[in-house]
Amino acid sequence: MHKSSEYLKLLKALGRLIRIDRPIGILLLLWPTLSALWVSSGGLPDFKLFLIFATGTLVMRSAGCCINDYADANFDGHVARTKNRPIVVGEITRKQALFCFCILCFFAFTLVLFLNQKTILLSVGGLCLATIYPFMKRVTDIPQVILGIAFSFGILMAFTAVRSTIPAAAYLLFFSNIFWTIAYDTQYAMADREDDLVIGIRSTAILFGKHDKKFVGVFQILFLTLTFFAGLYFKLGTYFYLSLILAAGLFSYQAWITTERTPANCLSAFKNNNWVGASLFCGIILNYV
Repeated sequence: MHKSSEYLKLLKALGRLIRIDRPIGILLLLWPTLSALWVSSGGLPDFKLFLIFATGTLVMRSAGCCINDYADANFDGHVARTKNRPIVVGEITRKQALFCFCILCFFAFTLVLFLNQKTILLSVGGLCLATIYPFMKRVTDIPQVILGIAFSFGILMAFTAVRSTIPAAAYLLFFSNIFWTIAYDTQYAMADREDDLVIGIRSTAILFGKHDKKFVGVFQILFLTLTFFAGLYFKLGTYFYLSLILAAGLFSYQAWITTERTPANCLSAFKNNNWVGASLFCGIILNYV
């Protein structure tokens, strides 16, 4: 009985490690990937591909959380928002987190083996970026750019999985998603800025300083602009452009609630980006319906 309760406790801790109780990261990765899958397949993706990309997104985001907490084990205890993470409080060891990361990556790579060679090669690049991202916070002021590229690889993979090639306009979606990721992860970093300054973690929120909101707004405009032109190329219709208008409205709301830059409101703005991704995905689906 004692053993089973120990295993149950470990499972709960692993669930917290991969943020199964906080799926916002999974959703922010999922929406642009599925959007690209729908666009690349003309609105009718193969169910096998849908299953692979949806599951792969869940697994790789979970793996990213493992390696992130492994890398930040000596820092998280000094940040108010992360001081109760499983490694910090001793529920999981760094070795167990690293093992979990390896298992999840192996499972994700197994899924990718059902796809074509180009997609498999792209997945290796995405995995490398996901692995190094947590360590970039010590060596560069723009780790959000690394995260943006890593979070956008699923877009390119969706096109190669469906078409075995990447049309020029797919890069519009790729770069637009990088700009969007930089914007929302800067909002996320704004919530931790004071703690990060003390412990030496670097971020775009610190780099931009008092101009942080302006830069977030610029990146959001770049995202909307590139996504708009991608829509023109792929001949997306009214519902898609209405979803872009809704996304612009959501960005305005985020700017409003972060006026005072309180950590709670910065986190709320970050989480609000889930609705940006969801609205664009719905606009794409309705376009093809």
